[in-house]
Amino acid sequence: MKIIRGIANFKNQFSQCVLTLGNFDGVHLGHQQLINHLIKQGKNLNLPTVVMLFEPQPLEFFTPNNAPSRLTSFQEKVIFIEKLGIDYIIVIPFTQTFANMPADSFIQDWLINKLQAKYIVIGDDFRFGFKRQGDINLLQQYAHNNRFSVESMPTYVWNNLRISSTAVRQALLNNDFKLAHCLLGRNYTIQGRVIHGNALARQLGFPTANIHLHRKKPALQGVYFVKVKNICNNQHYHGIANIGIRPTIHGKTAILEVNLFDFSGDIYGQYLDVNFVQKLRDEKKFDSLADLKQQIARDVCTAKKISAQLTN
Repeated sequence: MKIIRGIANFKNQFSQCVLTLGNFDGVHLGHQQLINHLIKQGKNLNLPTVVMLFEPQPLEFFTPNNAPSRLTSFQEKVIFIEKLGIDYIIVIPFTQTFANMPADSFIQDWLINKLQAKYIVIGDDFRFGFKRQGDINLLQQYAHNNRFSVESMPTYVWNNLRISSTAVRQALLNNDFKLAHCLLGRNYTIQGRVIHGNALARQLGFPTANIHLHRKKPALQGVYFVKVKNICNNQHYHGIANIGIRPTIHGKTAILEVNLFDFSGDIYGQYLDVNFVQKLRDEKKFDSLADLKQQIARDVCTAKKISAQLTN
């Protein structure tokens, strides 16, 4: 799979294509159904498959302080979409200039003239263009005159529940990881590279692997029992994770900190896949580092009891 960053970097890597576009936050079962349908059409027409993404996601651009929490970083989206078998991802920087583009211009100049899409499929609620004026009806008007076909995929429903990124966020907010699994088709995980932190957790006696979240607002907040896979060497661990801004030390940016049980190696620069199993408590501000250390010890004790139950 190849990534094309911005329409200006499209250099006729393909002459025609089949295409879908959207945010694909979480790459849940509904997204997977749509992408698998696109791949099927690509095979039927013998054309490359293209997913167009927007970074930042539109609501993160328009209302950065009130945008929905983000399920997947851009890199995580790429990993999940690549696994499905897509040929190209085109990443469009969502800027004011792009936001001002009329839906008609987007279709004619980008989808028809530049990308020469012969088949386009979108979710039934997808809107695009200036003031969200573009939809399936507008695409169909152009399709008739320009010899490409358009399809709108109905919402994927599981157990009478509409599968959506919003539904996944709500499941995570409710700490219902089983429901999140059903909506995603996999466990909810966060993947990332281990970076150097401020070493405070090590000073407190609980060294952590720190992972940048690459999102302004994560979908989880608090302390969790986690299962962790080191993607680099395929080692598996149990542990405890804190995801949040660390108010006790006046943190400003959310970060993921993971304490791996019975582990003392050096994993800086390696990639971890963190699977959230059970929430232990909300993040809170403590009066002192001594109080924080006592609470972490209690959290670790609780998490190790859960770990023992799973391994026995």
